[in-house]
Amino acid sequence: MLAYGNVLDAIGKTPMLELKRLDAGPCRLFVKLEFVNPGGSIKDRIGLAMITAAEREGKIRPGGMLIEATAGNTGLALALVAGQKGYRLTVVMPDKISREKIFHLRAMGAEVVITRSDVVKGHPEYYQDVAERMARETENAFFVNQFANESNPRAHEETTGPEIWEQMAGKVDAFIASVGTGGTLSGVGRYLRSRNPALEIVLADPEGSVLAHYVETGELGALGSWLVEGIGEDFVPPVCDLSIVSEAVTVTDGESFAAARELLKVEGVLGGSSSGTNLSAALRYCRAQSTPKRVVTLLPDSGNKYLSKMYNDYWMIEEGFIEREHHGDLRDLIARPHAENAAVVVAPEDDLLIAYGRMKLYDISQLPVMADEKVLGIIDESDILLAVYGHEDHFKDEVAAYMTTELKIVSPDASIKSLVPMLDQGFVPIVMAGENFFGVITRIDLLNYLRRRLEGRR
Repeated sequence: MLAYGNVLDAIGKTPMLELKRLDAGPCRLFVKLEFVNPGGSIKDRIGLAMITAAEREGKIRPGGMLIEATAGNTGLALALVAGQKGYRLTVVMPDKISREKIFHLRAMGAEVVITRSDVVKGHPEYYQDVAERMARETENAFFVNQFANESNPRAHEETTGPEIWEQMAGKVDAFIASVGTGGTLSGVGRYLRSRNPALEIVLADPEGSVLAHYVETGELGALGSWLVEGIGEDFVPPVCDLSIVSEAVTVTDGESFAAARELLKVEGVLGGSSSGTNLSAALRYCRAQSTPKRVVTLLPDSGNKYLSKMYNDYWMIEEGFIEREHHGDLRDLIARPHAENAAVVVAPEDDLLIAYGRMKLYDISQLPVMADEKVLGIIDESDILLAVYGHEDHFKDEVAAYMTTELKIVSPDASIKSLVPMLDQGFVPIVMAGENFFGVITRIDLLNYLRRRLEGRR
């Protein structure tokens, strides 16, 4: 048995898997499982390479501070390496990043600074500009700058590319990759193209990014927005060599999330959101071919960083990626329908500690109190707070003693306008028809509904 002497020795040498249950047309589709790296993503390769190069070049002094702008995975990679080498780390991240990545970074000792995701390069709150400014203003700090650091693509040219070539026994016809910094596409692409000049390199780009349009026209074009994390750009990063790209495929958020969820369901592989983008583009490329080809793409990170987002049905519904039955009434506003066994409730004999625990677990502020499929009352955070403040032992009291029985019942065909006064007064509308309980409507449910209408969705 081979035992590594340090966790950093386990970076790279990730397995290759052929996907045989998904329809790849006439092609054979292979995915390299980069989430097997110890930090959970392909970015471990460049995290180690960039810090090692900076040490070699004297850019980092003992006890120094590393500062980097990242969508999360490079930050985690740097945290992994910094922890082993004794450096401090501050990561600057846009505010659309999953909370799992933030929790992970803080658990590894990194300081996390959150900035806006709705601004572009040149804006004072753009995450890359914030990181660069912090590095200038911090003594003994090194701005890693993965977007312009040549050790980034070099790491892939020296490790990822050769691994793919060896694992595929030198038989690779096409390579599909997305771009965060462009290091992977450039480094792997250059190596594989050097071994097979006829190799096709395909850019997988989220809809809203400017890169696919740039490949097709030579112009950056209009910037949009997207929810897939870690890939897509509003500029062409300095380390990104798009001249080697044969074609570009634009992938919507919905296609990315659906592909990743299908990968888990059909192949048993839990990939992240950018994995879904790569897979969706690869499948589209494969199905468009008229002759058999051996195609390789990457699964850059694990889906366990997105359990609260694209693997959460409620998040997917709220974002419009999963369609529920449309009723045309207030039932369309209910986030957790009782008919789907999704409503979180308590029984009157449950104690306040159970109610409090369910609120925390499901990140909600109120619970219907039910017995025998009948709504008897409702209990919210303020009810519990007033009950236990100064009397912590009341956590063991029954919910029935503190629940509100003055209920605001609304029928499914009531107007949305009628909900506003109830919510403003602190009540929770309970949607019922006779004895049939459908669910509750909270402030955030109404806000989500209004936002969907703004976006042209039901």
